[in-house]
Amino acid sequence: MSSMATPSTTLLLESSLSTTSTPAWSSLEVTELVILAQNTEQRAVARRALEELVKRHQRTVYVALAHLAPERNDLADLTQEVLLRMCRSIGTLRNPAIFKPWLNRIITNLFYDALRKQSRQLKVLSMDAPYGGDEDSASPTRDVVDPTPRPEHLILGNELDATIYNAIEQLPEPFRSAIVLRDIQGLSYDDIASLMDCNLGTVKSRLARARDRLQAQLAPYLTDPL
Repeated sequence: MSSMATPSTTLLLESSLSTTSTPAWSSLEVTELVILAQNTEQRAVARRALEELVKRHQRTVYVALAHLAPERNDLADLTQEVLLRMCRSIGTLRNPAIFKPWLNRIITNLFYDALRKQSRQLKVLSMDAPYGGDEDSASPTRDVVDPTPRPEHLILGNELDATIYNAIEQLPEPFRSAIVLRDIQGLSYDDIASLMDCNLGTVKSRLARARDRLQAQLAPYLTDPL
């Protein structure tokens, strides 16, 4: 059993071995599931705990990836890869209490791995270039958003208004990533700088510019009377 196991965890383990009913597993805390998943002596219990962790977090992972890369059509595959990495690496998590930020790190690492591997045949847009409504612009970042509801919109439901989601989606990729990593994923400035391979000043600048653009885009919805 994991070195972090406690007497109460041992009792939980014994109880879990005696019943596989859904209510028993669904009532466990995430930290308890992590400890059980790290158990190397009872593989059946560890496997069941991992299944429960996957069940609870697969939607969260998908939504996070949809925020980071709304234009990708392989979000389901990326979600499965994140969950697979989670299962393979669960034994390396020394503190079960930080499972959520640990999982966020896996998500963002996979996102940037995929980004680096993706061969893009797009023009590079300077961060300082004006971003206007020029219809003749050939910039690949100035896409018109399809008003048709996207699958991720349906999954988000009431958790994120479609108007706000579309506003985030229209941001250039560096701005969008910064705002998602900070304001949705909750990563620290240092972690964002490491993931985006830039300094803290650049992270803060991108966040400020992203928030300014979001505020400008959402201003009509915030000021117009209902």
